[in-house]
Amino acid sequence: MTGTKEKILLAALDLAAKEGLGAVSMSMIADKVGIRKPSLYNHFTSKEELTEAMYAYLRDAAKKKESPTPSEYEKLFQMSSAYDILKTATNAYRKMTLDPNMRTFYKVLYSERTHNPTAARILTEETEKMIFATKQLFYALEVHHLLHFESPDMSALGFAMTIHALMDYEEDCATGGEVGEKNKALLDDYLHWFCETNAAKEAEE
Repeated sequence: MTGTKEKILLAALDLAAKEGLGAVSMSMIADKVGIRKPSLYNHFTSKEELTEAMYAYLRDAAKKKESPTPSEYEKLFQMSSAYDILKTATNAYRKMTLDPNMRTFYKVLYSERTHNPTAARILTEETEKMIFATKQLFYALEVHHLLHFESPDMSALGFAMTIHALMDYEEDCATGGEVGEKNKALLDDYLHWFCETNAAKEAEE
């Protein structure tokens, strides 16, 4: 991505955080970056395209900081238990979503998802990415005989949505001024319960 595009996306994020995504115009973004509006349209043909590009850029940047690389993914399965693997993977995703720019972007999307189709579409896409990644992880846990599922796909769906809800709960607690220790304990209890409930017979013996 070029330096100009990056400046445009970060300028748009800053404006959206202050004004709301719906209130930000292409003219406002161009003015903040210090370029002419026609020049902005050379990079993005619409605000919707710019918002989608912002999501892709911010997510990729945050993911590179926190998510396991292919080689680290192999190391993940050198861990001794399914609990350690799930906790490591969950913490990596949690840290990605708490990246300062991602967190700002999500706050904007959550505040507008009921009336902004672009915001709703991006949040839907993020949830679908999380579910897909969880399915891949569960298939690997099954292959390595660390956990067993009657239906890996449905188990992955339930797990992903529960983690998603617990992360939302943590964010609500933080916004309300509560310390997140209670939420962390709840998440840890859930991971322990999930691993015990879905333990592979080979792992039990």
